[in-house]
Amino acid sequence: MQYEANIIEKKWQNFWRENRSFEPSEDFSKEKKYILSMFPFPSGRLHMGHVRNYTISDAFARYYRQMGFNVLHPIGFDSFGMPAENAAIKNGSHPKTWTYDNIDYMKQEFYSLGFSFSKERELATSDELYTKFEQGFIIDMYNKGLLYRKEGLLNWCPHDQTVLANEQVVEGCCWRCDTPIVKKEMNQYYFKITHYADELLSDLSKLEGGWPKQVLTMQENWIGKSNGLEFDLHFTQDSHAKLGGSFKSFDVFTTRPDTIYGVSYAALAPEHPIVAYMLAHNLLDEATASAIAAMKNSSSIDRQKEKSGAALGLDVVHPLTGEAVPLWVANFVLMDYGSGAVMAVPAHDERDFDFAKKYDLPIKAVIRPTEGELDLDSAFTEVGVLFNSAEFDGTASDVAKAKIIEHFEKEGLGRKVTNFKLKDWGVSRQRYWGAPIPFVHCESCGLVMEKKENLPIALPHDIEITGEGNPLEKHPTWKHCKCPECGKDAIRETDTMDTFVESSWYFLRFCASQANWETEAFSAEQIKYWMGVDHYIGGIEHAILHLLYARFFTKVFRDLGYVEFDEPFDRLLTQGMVLKDGAKMSKSKGNTVDPDAIIEKYGADTARLFILFAAPPTQELEWNDSAVEGAFRFIKRFCERSENISACESIPQIDHAALLKEEKYARKKVYEALKRAQEVYTERYTFNTMIAGVMEAMNALNAQNNSDVWSEGYWILSAILEPVIPHVACEISEKYFGLKNLAPQKLLEEVFVEDTITLGVSVNGKARGEIEVARDASKDEMLAAAKENVAKWIEGKEIIKEIVVPNKLVNLVIKG
Repeated sequence: MQYEANIIEKKWQNFWRENRSFEPSEDFSKEKKYILSMFPFPSGRLHMGHVRNYTISDAFARYYRQMGFNVLHPIGFDSFGMPAENAAIKNGSHPKTWTYDNIDYMKQEFYSLGFSFSKERELATSDELYTKFEQGFIIDMYNKGLLYRKEGLLNWCPHDQTVLANEQVVEGCCWRCDTPIVKKEMNQYYFKITHYADELLSDLSKLEGGWPKQVLTMQENWIGKSNGLEFDLHFTQDSHAKLGGSFKSFDVFTTRPDTIYGVSYAALAPEHPIVAYMLAHNLLDEATASAIAAMKNSSSIDRQKEKSGAALGLDVVHPLTGEAVPLWVANFVLMDYGSGAVMAVPAHDERDFDFAKKYDLPIKAVIRPTEGELDLDSAFTEVGVLFNSAEFDGTASDVAKAKIIEHFEKEGLGRKVTNFKLKDWGVSRQRYWGAPIPFVHCESCGLVMEKKENLPIALPHDIEITGEGNPLEKHPTWKHCKCPECGKDAIRETDTMDTFVESSWYFLRFCASQANWETEAFSAEQIKYWMGVDHYIGGIEHAILHLLYARFFTKVFRDLGYVEFDEPFDRLLTQGMVLKDGAKMSKSKGNTVDPDAIIEKYGADTARLFILFAAPPTQELEWNDSAVEGAFRFIKRFCERSENISACESIPQIDHAALLKEEKYARKKVYEALKRAQEVYTERYTFNTMIAGVMEAMNALNAQNNSDVWSEGYWILSAILEPVIPHVACEISEKYFGLKNLAPQKLLEEVFVEDTITLGVSVNGKARGEIEVARDASKDEMLAAAKENVAKWIEGKEIIKEIVVPNKLVNLVIKG
């Protein structure tokens, strides 16, 4: 059979479409597998990272279909977001037009690669139907107290007139226009994700063994649970007077109460109310005020890099020693962690040490190593023994933490508390291309939810996008509406939702079928059957935000009564990046590879084979043109050598004992490849070793001439390869086996039983040769063969001892 990729691929793509080959069954008595790749943003064209992601998931889906499972393998598009608005500004197109044109193009690319996605469950998160169901969920979350609105300090670009995420602030400037950002107090909607912080952390243990350890660790660190001491620092009388008597104290939180006697300064966040008071009442000089303004206009990420601060001219009282401690404002202190105030112990904290060195502040050591001398040229942060710590001198620092907290609580000075780095999720965005937040502002009723029967609140089409401000805010009619409560004139909320909201529940939406697609997001029966996702595949870059938000939404939906489980994804596979010339592919570097060009030149199966063979899926993959050529040549040989097989409707029955040595070896290699394949999908995910096994089997088949062995080999190998190179595998299967081999294959143990064994032969303990003898050979037969093999080493010598180690070696001990 000749390998004519274009003809074969079009034939099978049409066959699969016409026969609805990839639509899951509604028979919920079958065992299921839910295979899902993280869906793409419709940027216009697939890149090789996409191809890798979806080739991996497709291999899983096709394998489990072969095994008889009811497989759900859907695809959608994460289609809201700022890039569509940027494209509209650049190209003069409408975001919706640009988005859906790109979706159509990318769907055709999926089709040309032979991906076995369910066509009937495709979705785009910008579909009005998707928005309708999502807005209903938002209303339910608000009623549950899990969504609220308050003022927050946000990154604001004065040029683009929009809020920026911390990741969109580069060296204090807007990532798009390089305008210096400012911090702006704005009303913002928040999801109360902190309500689930403890559960999100503790339930990570349920994911052990199914998720990569690295991802679990990243989520654990992001949630950032810490136990510590909370207490008040009181102002001295003079400082209290300077503040006009407005502030007596402020509270601080520390995870290191064992270092309390080493406090040499305290620091406030630039946004702290005390700092704001001093600025408002002109209690700071111009230089200090300017320094604080600069700190406030930096993102929280940039503020952790170069330490900066300013003295406030105030002192607080150390709660145990009564000493005066100077108060500073410091850029590394953040309002959204703890109380926005810290006690600083430079001798035992690297950040505090750097700050103290920069501003020549005191450094007071209170913990020394259990062995050796204390090095005062750096912060000592290890476990040690307290000194200069009054009654706690000589106590191990890890023990002293609890003792000092106990002392504070006994004396009424403070208390033990638990804090989290995780903060509530701000979801308001001042942009057009997003899901409208379903609320109304009424002068009489305040903030009012829209009624569900009025959903969806859809975006207006007649907008002008200039890149400045929120087009919804400027629209002449869209925002004007009637209050759902009192019927008076009201204003619709013009903020749209963070696009992470859409990706936090899309995996549940895929569980709906055509029967209820229009009427409900999903049914309880469908969710109970399909969830959780058996294999979730995507990049490590989504380890925190998307995966954490999806876990949060799942727990919220459980508490709202929509689902009955705690976690959405049973197994997570994070694939590595695709590199070229040692760097991540990008247009700016000129090192991209166009999947369409590869398909046109070599065929989709070649691209798929290379992707899965070049590296294990969790590792980085280096693009290699010669390896692509090699993949193409292998498929070509696989097609051509199929002429050695005979058509059959069942696997040939072979008398293994009657075969020649080469024929037995070929069968062994074929079944070794099958064994690897079965392990790959359930244990290792190392598709490259499975494909290598197929290649070894092909070489072994080529070294023998038994037609039945060839036919059996192709019966099994084409089934193994169908998830990898489906077009060619199906073509061969149809031509020779009527597609009947694309089903579970049985391992035959007889092929692994060797007729002969190989033994090493040594003389006086030194390896001198090797012999092959029958497995049931007697000891005398083994010795005879061994003596013949090493005749030149024992000629004329007296053998004084003969040692046979079963299945390993023969050792002859000689004199002289």
